[in-house]
Amino acid sequence: MSEILMVYTRGNHVENIHRGDIVAVDCSGKILSEIGNARLPMFWRSAAKPFQALPFVKSGGLEKYGITDEELAILVSSHSGEEFHVELVRGILKKLGLTEEALDCGAIRPMSGKAYKKILQAGEKPQQVHNPCSGKHTQILALALMNGIPIKDYTNPKHPAQKLIFEHVAMASSVPEDRLDIGIDGCGVPVFYLPIYNMSLAYARLSSPHLGDWGEYESAAKKIRDAMSKYPKILSGTGRVDEAVSEITHGRIIAKCGADAVYCIAVKDANLGITFKIEDGSYQATTPMVIGVLKWLDLLTRDEAHELDEKFPPLLRNIRGDVIGTIEMKF
Repeated sequence: MSEILMVYTRGNHVENIHRGDIVAVDCSGKILSEIGNARLPMFWRSAAKPFQALPFVKSGGLEKYGITDEELAILVSSHSGEEFHVELVRGILKKLGLTEEALDCGAIRPMSGKAYKKILQAGEKPQQVHNPCSGKHTQILALALMNGIPIKDYTNPKHPAQKLIFEHVAMASSVPEDRLDIGIDGCGVPVFYLPIYNMSLAYARLSSPHLGDWGEYESAAKKIRDAMSKYPKILSGTGRVDEAVSEITHGRIIAKCGADAVYCIAVKDANLGITFKIEDGSYQATTPMVIGVLKWLDLLTRDEAHELDEKFPPLLRNIRGDVIGTIEMKF
C-alpha cells in the first residue's frame, strides 16, 4: 500500500498530502531500499524512453544516420521545447530525409513557458516538434526506416517498429513479454505497464552497463547512458530539476521524468536504479520528491544538497512571493 511521502503545509496546518511508493534496486535485482509497494504495477510513461531507443542504437542507427551524442540525448528526452531542442529534432528529421509532417505525436505548447511566449510573440502556433516526445517519435521513425519498414501508422501497437520496441523494453526490464501490458501514452504510442521494481532494475542496469548482463546490448546501453549523463539540458530543459541534478552532480546522477509523477533515477557506475511514483500523479510534487529521495538514500554531498535546496527551496509561496508554507518529506 502506498505511504505518505510528502505534505504541503499552509500556516501551521497540513493542506495537501502526497502518497506514493519508492524502490531502489541493484543490477542483481536486490531491493536495497523501499517505501510502500516495490511491486506496484504502473505505467512507465516517458521514463521508458532510454529503453525504447535500444533497438535503434544496437542496430547501428547512430552510425547509419550520423547521429551525434547530443542528438541521441534528444531521442530519449522529454524536452521543454526550447529552440535548441526543436532544432535538434529538425536536424535529425533532415538526416532521415523526412519533414515535420512525418511526426504523429500531436502539436502541443512547449513545457517551457519562455519558449511558448516566444512562439506567441512571433505570431505562430506550437508545432509537433515542440511536443516533449518529438525526439522519441523521431527515433521510432528512424528505427522503421533503417529496417525497411513503412512509416505509415508507426504509432500503432501492431506496427513492426512498435513490436521491436516492445521486445526490447521487456528485455531491459526483465519482464516476460506475456506479462508486459500496454496502454496508449499521451503522445499516441504504446506505453508499458509493469512493476516499479522492474523499472528500477532497468535503470540499475543502465547505470552500470558492465554489471547489467546486457550481453550484445552493453555498448548500446552505455551510449544511451552517457548521452543522458552528458547532456541533461537536452534530455530535459532549462531550470528543471532533471537538468539541475545532473548538472550539479557532474553527470553522476541521471534523472528521467515520466508523466503523472512516475520518475526514474540512475546513479552512474554505482549499480543503482531508483523509481518513485506519486499516487495522485502530481507533477508539481516531483521536484521536491527527487531531491528528497536523493537525500534519503544519501546520494548527495552536503554541497550538492545545499545547491539543490537553493535552486528548489522546500517552501510554499503565494503569487506575491510570500512564504506561506512548507514542503516536508515524511520518510
